[in-house]
Amino acid sequence: MIRIRSLTKQYGSNAVLRGIDLDVAAGEFLVVLGPSGAGKSTLLRCINGLVAPTSGELVAAGYDATDARKVRQLRRNVAMIFQHHNVVPRLSVLKNVLTGRLGQVSSLASILQLFSRQDVALTMDCLRRVELDHKAHERTDALSGGQRQRVGIARALAQRPQVILADEPVASLDPKTSRLVLQYLRAACRELGITVVCNLHQVDYAREFGDRIVGLAGGKLVLDGRGDELRDSHLNLIYAGLDQVQHAAPAAARQPAPELSAQGAL
Repeated sequence: MIRIRSLTKQYGSNAVLRGIDLDVAAGEFLVVLGPSGAGKSTLLRCINGLVAPTSGELVAAGYDATDARKVRQLRRNVAMIFQHHNVVPRLSVLKNVLTGRLGQVSSLASILQLFSRQDVALTMDCLRRVELDHKAHERTDALSGGQRQRVGIARALAQRPQVILADEPVASLDPKTSRLVLQYLRAACRELGITVVCNLHQVDYAREFGDRIVGLAGGKLVLDGRGDELRDSHLNLIYAGLDQVQHAAPAAARQPAPELSAQGAL
Protein backbone atom coordinates (compact mmCIF):
# COMPACT_ATOMS: atom_id res chain seq x y z
CA MET A 1 0.00 0.00 0.00
CA ILE A 2 2.92 2.33 0.81
CA ARG A 3 6.40 1.84 -0.58
CA ILE A 4 9.26 4.19 0.32
CA ARG A 5 12.83 3.89 -0.92
CA SER A 6 15.84 6.12 -0.09
CA LEU A 7 13.55 9.03 0.79
CA THR A 8 15.26 12.29 1.73
CA LYS A 9 13.99 15.75 2.55
CA GLN A 10 16.18 18.78 3.06
CA TYR A 11 15.39 22.37 3.95
CA GLY A 12 18.55 24.17 2.91
CA SER A 13 21.37 22.51 4.84
CA ASN A 14 18.95 20.88 7.30
CA ALA A 15 18.42 17.21 6.44
CA VAL A 16 15.05 16.25 7.98
CA LEU A 17 14.72 12.79 6.39
CA ARG A 18 17.84 10.82 5.57
CA GLY A 19 17.34 7.79 3.37
CA ILE A 20 14.08 6.27 4.64
CA ASP A 21 13.17 2.77 3.41
CA LEU A 22 9.75 1.56 4.51
CA ASP A 23 6.90 -0.68 3.37
CA VAL A 24 3.41 -0.56 4.89
CA ALA A 25 0.93 -3.30 4.02
CA ALA A 26 -2.75 -2.84 3.20
CA GLY A 27 -4.85 -2.84 6.38
CA GLU A 28 -1.85 -2.40 8.69
CA PHE A 29 -1.89 -0.05 11.70
CA LEU A 30 1.62 1.41 11.77
CA VAL A 31 2.75 3.67 14.61
CA VAL A 32 5.68 6.04 14.12
CA LEU A 33 7.53 6.97 17.32
CA GLY A 34 10.24 9.56 17.62
CA PRO A 35 11.35 12.67 19.51
CA SER A 36 10.35 16.14 18.39
CA GLY A 37 12.25 17.08 15.27
CA ALA A 38 12.85 13.48 14.23
CA GLY A 39 10.99 13.95 10.94
CA LYS A 40 7.68 12.21 11.76
CA SER A 41 5.39 14.98 10.50
CA THR A 42 7.55 15.58 7.43
CA LEU A 43 7.29 11.89 6.57
CA LEU A 44 3.48 12.01 6.63
CA ARG A 45 3.41 15.19 4.59
CA CYS A 46 5.63 13.59 1.98
CA ILE A 47 3.28 10.58 1.79
CA ASN A 48 0.21 12.72 1.00
CA GLY A 49 2.00 15.20 -1.24
CA LEU A 50 1.87 18.23 1.06
CA VAL A 51 5.67 18.28 0.96
CA ALA A 52 7.82 17.35 -2.03
CA PRO A 53 10.73 15.01 -1.14
CA THR A 54 14.22 16.07 -2.10
CA SER A 55 14.99 12.62 -3.51
CA GLY A 56 13.87 9.02 -3.37
CA GLU A 57 10.81 6.96 -4.31
CA LEU A 58 7.42 7.10 -2.62
CA VAL A 59 4.28 5.29 -3.81
CA ALA A 60 1.06 5.43 -1.75
CA ALA A 61 -2.30 3.91 -2.69
CA GLY A 62 -0.90 3.20 -6.14
CA TYR A 63 0.18 6.79 -6.86
CA ASP A 64 3.64 8.27 -7.14
CA ALA A 65 3.72 10.89 -4.39
CA THR A 66 6.79 12.51 -5.94
CA ASP A 67 4.90 13.30 -9.16
CA ALA A 68 3.13 16.68 -8.85
CA ARG A 69 0.73 15.65 -11.63
CA LYS A 70 -0.61 12.81 -9.47
CA VAL A 71 -1.10 14.72 -6.21
CA ARG A 72 -4.83 15.36 -6.72
CA GLN A 73 -5.56 11.66 -7.30
CA LEU A 74 -3.25 10.74 -4.45
CA ARG A 75 -5.10 12.93 -1.95
CA ARG A 76 -8.44 11.42 -2.91
CA ASN A 77 -7.11 8.10 -1.64
CA VAL A 78 -4.93 9.28 1.24
CA ALA A 79 -6.80 11.07 4.06
CA MET A 80 -5.16 13.17 6.76
CA ILE A 81 -6.09 13.63 10.42
CA PHE A 82 -4.33 16.53 12.11
CA GLN A 83 -3.41 17.20 15.73
CA HIS A 84 -5.66 20.25 16.08
CA HIS A 85 -8.85 18.91 14.48
CA ASN A 86 -8.87 21.28 11.45
CA VAL A 87 -12.66 21.48 11.47
CA VAL A 88 -14.73 24.55 10.52
CA PRO A 89 -16.28 25.62 13.86
CA ARG A 90 -19.32 27.47 12.46
CA LEU A 91 -20.38 24.56 10.21
CA SER A 92 -22.52 21.70 11.43
CA VAL A 93 -20.94 18.36 12.20
CA LEU A 94 -22.62 16.91 9.11
CA LYS A 95 -21.24 19.59 6.78
CA ASN A 96 -17.76 19.23 8.23
CA VAL A 97 -17.79 15.52 7.47
CA LEU A 98 -19.27 16.12 4.02
CA THR A 99 -16.14 18.11 3.14
CA GLY A 100 -14.47 14.73 2.95
CA ARG A 101 -16.50 14.14 -0.21
CA LEU A 102 -15.32 17.30 -2.01
CA GLY A 103 -12.67 15.43 -3.97
CA GLN A 104 -15.40 13.26 -5.49
CA VAL A 105 -17.77 16.01 -6.71
CA SER A 106 -17.54 18.64 -9.43
CA SER A 107 -16.04 22.07 -8.78
CA LEU A 108 -19.47 23.72 -9.08
CA ALA A 109 -21.06 21.26 -6.65
CA SER A 110 -18.24 21.83 -4.16
CA ILE A 111 -18.63 25.62 -4.35
CA LEU A 112 -22.40 25.39 -3.85
CA GLN A 113 -22.05 22.61 -1.26
CA LEU A 114 -24.34 20.34 -3.26
CA PHE A 115 -24.11 16.74 -2.18
CA SER A 116 -26.09 13.71 -3.28
CA ARG A 117 -28.31 11.64 -1.01
CA GLN A 118 -25.69 8.90 -1.30
CA ASP A 119 -23.01 11.27 0.01
CA VAL A 120 -25.22 12.29 2.95
CA ALA A 121 -26.00 8.64 3.73
CA LEU A 122 -22.30 7.76 3.61
CA THR A 123 -21.49 10.69 5.89
CA MET A 124 -24.09 9.61 8.44
CA ASP A 125 -22.63 6.11 8.39
CA CYS A 126 -19.19 7.56 9.10
CA LEU A 127 -20.61 9.55 12.01
CA ARG A 128 -22.23 6.40 13.38
CA ARG A 129 -18.82 4.72 13.31
CA VAL A 130 -17.48 7.36 15.69
CA GLU A 131 -20.76 7.54 17.66
CA LEU A 132 -21.59 11.12 16.71
CA ASP A 133 -24.58 10.67 14.39
CA HIS A 134 -26.81 12.21 17.09
CA LYS A 135 -24.70 15.40 16.82
CA ALA A 136 -24.96 15.68 13.02
CA HIS A 137 -26.89 18.94 12.94
CA GLU A 138 -25.12 20.70 15.82
CA ARG A 139 -22.50 23.37 15.22
CA THR A 140 -19.06 21.87 15.52
CA ASP A 141 -17.85 24.59 17.90
CA ALA A 142 -20.34 23.24 20.46
CA LEU A 143 -18.40 19.98 20.70
CA SER A 144 -15.58 19.00 23.04
CA GLY A 145 -12.02 18.61 21.79
CA GLY A 146 -12.33 14.83 21.69
CA GLN A 147 -15.59 15.02 19.77
CA ARG A 148 -14.04 17.39 17.24
CA GLN A 149 -11.23 14.93 16.68
CA ARG A 150 -13.84 12.22 16.09
CA VAL A 151 -15.42 14.54 13.50
CA GLY A 152 -11.98 14.63 11.86
CA ILE A 153 -11.90 10.84 11.77
CA ALA A 154 -15.41 10.68 10.29
CA ARG A 155 -14.39 13.23 7.63
CA ALA A 156 -11.36 11.12 6.75
CA LEU A 157 -13.54 8.00 6.49
CA ALA A 158 -16.00 9.88 4.26
CA GLN A 159 -13.26 10.10 1.63
CA ARG A 160 -13.32 6.32 1.39
CA PRO A 161 -9.54 6.39 1.46
CA GLN A 162 -7.14 3.52 1.11
CA VAL A 163 -4.75 5.18 3.59
CA ILE A 164 -5.28 7.40 6.65
CA LEU A 165 -2.37 9.45 7.99
CA ALA A 166 -2.79 10.65 11.57
CA ASP A 167 -0.31 13.24 12.86
CA GLU A 168 -0.33 13.23 16.67
CA PRO A 169 -4.13 12.82 16.75
CA VAL A 170 -4.34 12.53 20.55
CA ALA A 171 -1.64 14.99 21.62
CA SER A 172 -4.13 17.45 23.16
CA LEU A 173 -6.60 14.92 24.58
CA ASP A 174 -6.96 13.34 28.01
CA PRO A 175 -6.06 9.62 28.38
CA LYS A 176 -9.64 8.31 28.27
CA THR A 177 -10.53 10.31 25.15
CA SER A 178 -7.18 9.45 23.55
CA ARG A 179 -7.89 5.73 23.81
CA LEU A 180 -11.37 6.24 22.40
CA VAL A 181 -10.03 8.12 19.37
CA LEU A 182 -7.36 5.47 18.73
CA GLN A 183 -9.97 2.72 19.08
CA TYR A 184 -12.03 4.32 16.31
CA LEU A 185 -8.96 4.51 14.09
CA ARG A 186 -8.07 0.90 14.75
CA ALA A 187 -11.65 -0.18 14.06
CA ALA A 188 -11.47 1.56 10.67
CA CYS A 189 -8.25 -0.26 9.99
CA ARG A 190 -9.69 -3.66 10.96
CA GLU A 191 -13.23 -3.39 9.59
CA LEU A 192 -12.63 -1.38 6.41
CA GLY A 193 -9.13 -2.57 5.54
CA ILE A 194 -7.75 0.97 5.63
CA THR A 195 -4.00 1.35 6.12
CA VAL A 196 -3.27 3.68 9.05
CA VAL A 197 0.05 5.45 9.68
CA CYS A 198 -0.11 7.23 13.03
CA ASN A 199 2.51 9.48 14.61
CA LEU A 200 2.52 9.22 18.40
CA HIS A 201 4.58 10.28 21.40
CA GLN A 202 2.81 8.03 23.92
CA VAL A 203 4.67 4.73 24.18
CA ASP A 204 1.87 2.79 25.88
CA TYR A 205 -0.58 3.71 23.10
CA ALA A 206 1.97 2.60 20.52
CA ARG A 207 2.22 -0.78 22.24
CA GLU A 208 -1.53 -1.11 22.63
CA PHE A 209 -2.68 -0.09 19.16
CA GLY A 210 0.22 -0.58 16.77
CA ASP A 211 0.43 -3.75 14.70
CA ARG A 212 3.91 -2.52 13.98
CA ILE A 213 6.10 0.28 15.32
CA VAL A 214 8.86 2.12 13.53
CA GLY A 215 11.17 4.57 15.24
CA LEU A 216 12.66 7.72 13.75
CA ALA A 217 15.66 9.52 15.20
CA GLY A 218 17.67 12.22 13.47
CA GLY A 219 15.73 11.67 10.27
CA LYS A 220 16.69 7.99 10.07
CA LEU A 221 14.71 4.80 10.62
CA VAL A 222 16.28 3.19 13.70
CA LEU A 223 13.62 0.64 14.69
CA ASP A 224 11.07 -1.55 12.94
CA GLY A 225 9.19 -4.25 14.80
CA ARG A 226 5.91 -5.57 16.16
CA GLY A 227 4.05 -3.46 18.68
CA ASP A 228 3.87 -6.20 21.30
CA GLU A 229 7.64 -6.72 21.09
CA LEU A 230 8.64 -3.12 21.95
CA ARG A 231 11.05 -3.08 24.90
CA ASP A 232 12.82 -0.36 26.86
CA SER A 233 16.08 -1.23 25.12
CA HIS A 234 14.40 -0.46 21.79
CA LEU A 235 13.22 2.91 23.08
CA ASN A 236 16.81 3.88 23.78
CA LEU A 237 17.47 3.58 20.05
CA ILE A 238 14.73 6.12 19.38
CA TYR A 239 15.26 8.45 22.33
CA ALA A 240 19.05 8.59 22.59
CA GLY A 241 20.31 9.19 26.14
CA LEU A 242 16.96 8.39 27.73
CA ASP A 243 18.47 5.76 30.03
CA GLN A 244 21.07 8.26 31.26
CA VAL A 245 18.36 10.82 32.04
CA GLN A 246 16.42 8.20 33.97
CA HIS A 247 19.38 7.16 36.09
CA ALA A 248 20.31 10.78 36.77
CA ALA A 249 16.81 11.74 37.93
CA PRO A 250 15.82 11.72 41.62
CA ALA A 251 14.05 8.55 42.73
CA ALA A 252 10.64 10.25 42.93
CA ALA A 253 10.99 11.45 39.36
CA ARG A 254 11.62 7.93 38.08
CA GLN A 255 8.05 6.86 38.57
CA PRO A 256 6.28 5.89 35.31
CA ALA A 257 4.98 8.91 33.44
CA PRO A 258 1.16 9.00 33.16
CA GLU A 259 1.23 8.11 29.49
CA LEU A 260 3.37 4.99 29.95
CA SER A 261 2.20 1.54 30.97
CA ALA A 262 3.73 0.05 34.11
CA GLN A 263 5.52 -2.76 32.29
CA GLY A 264 6.86 -0.32 29.71
CA ALA A 265 7.93 2.55 31.99
CA LEU A 266 11.18 4.12 30.88
